[in-house]
Amino acid sequence: MSCKIAVVGLGSMGLGMATSCLRAGLATWGADVDPAKVTAFQSEGGQEGSLAGNAGTLDAVVVVVLNAAQTESVLFGEAGLVPTLKPGAVVLSCATVAPEFARAMEARCTEHGVLYLDAPISGGSLRAAAGTLSVMASGSPAAFAAAKPVLDAVSETVFELGDAAGAGSAMKAVNQLLAGVHIAAMAEAMTFGMTQGVPPAQFLEVISKCAGASWMLENRAPHIVDGDYTPRSSVNIWPKDLGIVLEIARSVPFEAPITAAALSQFKVAVDMGLGAEDDAAIAKVYAGRSGLTLPGEDGR
Repeated sequence: MSCKIAVVGLGSMGLGMATSCLRAGLATWGADVDPAKVTAFQSEGGQEGSLAGNAGTLDAVVVVVLNAAQTESVLFGEAGLVPTLKPGAVVLSCATVAPEFARAMEARCTEHGVLYLDAPISGGSLRAAAGTLSVMASGSPAAFAAAKPVLDAVSETVFELGDAAGAGSAMKAVNQLLAGVHIAAMAEAMTFGMTQGVPPAQFLEVISKCAGASWMLENRAPHIVDGDYTPRSSVNIWPKDLGIVLEIARSVPFEAPITAAALSQFKVAVDMGLGAEDDAAIAKVYAGRSGLTLPGEDGR
């Protein structure tokens, strides 16, 4: 355990990544706003002691929080880590953020002698736990070198997209455009099928083997079929992520009407009180409008 790291944010993705780092033999501290999550991680082999008290010994900090504001708070807030890190330590920033924000964080880290890797992730909680994520990364060669033990532990594929921050976040925005649209399209297609007498289970069986399939359809449609909206990735993520896509599009400028349509459906889902549910719960928006009963909603 010569490499010392911290994972900040022990949600469904961060916990899996922290566990993968432990499995790879890295001395790993976990940090979260929920102390119970930290205690649970320590019981699985995470390092004892406060993150603040050990920050100066860390080689890498992996930030797996919700958004740019939380990322900036972790790095430079009242108890920000960057000023306490040793020169040459690396920050891996994994949240979906705008490329401009990633470039700003890289510049601020550089002022403190700290390396920064723009490193958004994709693959879901199961791949996070298995250490097989895809990482869309950009940063200096030194940042990639310093981050290598962590990247080896958490990922199956690392896309090296450039030698400065911003390129990784740009690619993640492209991915999130497709992912959010695909979830909304899956929900729309499934519920449309229900109006034509196609049960959700039959929809999944057939369409997953046809040209209309997508990774999101194959991954999220089973949640609807099972009536299980335990959040692997919540509805609340998509107004943020698709909002970032549209902000970038407006700055170009570039029209993204399909993204805007998907975003509007996720916003309706949030307004319905579904924000904390699995993002497959967007199907409830369509079902509600058409008086459809989704699996599990009738007690079966």
